[in-house]
Amino acid sequence: MSRDIMQEQLQSTMAKEKSKEPINWWQEIRGLLVLLLAVLTVHSIIAKPFYIPTGSMIPNLLVGDRLIVSKYPYGWSWVSASFHILPEFPGKLFGRDPEYGDIVIVAPPGVKQDYIKRVVGLPGDTLAVRDGQIILNDVPVPQEVQPNLVLPVDSTLPCSELSYPGAKMRGADGKEYCDLPIKQETLPNGAQYVIIDAAPDQGADFFGPVTIPEGHVFLMGDNRDNSADSRFPIVGQGLGGPVPLENVGGRAEFIMYSLDGKATYSPLTWYGALRGDRAGKSLRPQRKAE
Repeated sequence: MSRDIMQEQLQSTMAKEKSKEPINWWQEIRGLLVLLLAVLTVHSIIAKPFYIPTGSMIPNLLVGDRLIVSKYPYGWSWVSASFHILPEFPGKLFGRDPEYGDIVIVAPPGVKQDYIKRVVGLPGDTLAVRDGQIILNDVPVPQEVQPNLVLPVDSTLPCSELSYPGAKMRGADGKEYCDLPIKQETLPNGAQYVIIDAAPDQGADFFGPVTIPEGHVFLMGDNRDNSADSRFPIVGQGLGGPVPLENVGGRAEFIMYSLDGKATYSPLTWYGALRGDRAGKSLRPQRKAE
């Protein structure tokens, strides 16, 4: 037998013996734990993804939008931890107040579930709603009527008569659409955004007045007649009035991507369901030009 053949057989034997070495399960588990800890740290301290499951923030957020929410703008509290694994406790680390018009994620007191709403009242403000218009410190928040927004009807926006009376229509292409009345609202710091006031004279169109305590904010959805927010009690799936700042978990920054009602659990349906015009859209309110 030649020397080269003997070397090849020896190397093959050594490789087989090496392949039979037992798996170091502790090392594998430790690696996974380190990876999981890194993900949870980023998720809890820096930013996390967020899925929009309801229409309470239409027209600015649609069901199927996937967002990035930054966790640090207002400091950190029990609500910052991933999956709300910490018990509720008062106070925030490096706490800062949100600004008028910020879109924030919030967990109602006693409820470990994230909602997404807009900040319309800050500590010390007196807030009321009259005929769908916010009255902030006895001054009506300006509202300007804008052209209607027409959105396709699908499973993410069925445009029911109860939620949007008289809004469903059929287009020239034979498809159904939801014709939504839009107003632009301007808050005291110049933050501007659009809202829907789809059903006048609803119960939610009249509220307060309430004075917002220190360390609290008042939150409302942009879809004013279809949003359970600070105007509603917690037992009605609302926020129960002004919300403690430690329950505010972060600020919505931008839309990563969005899928319409054609999307299913099958990845094969995702490409055709993409709303391409929504990817990268900033969720910070515009500022009124001085």
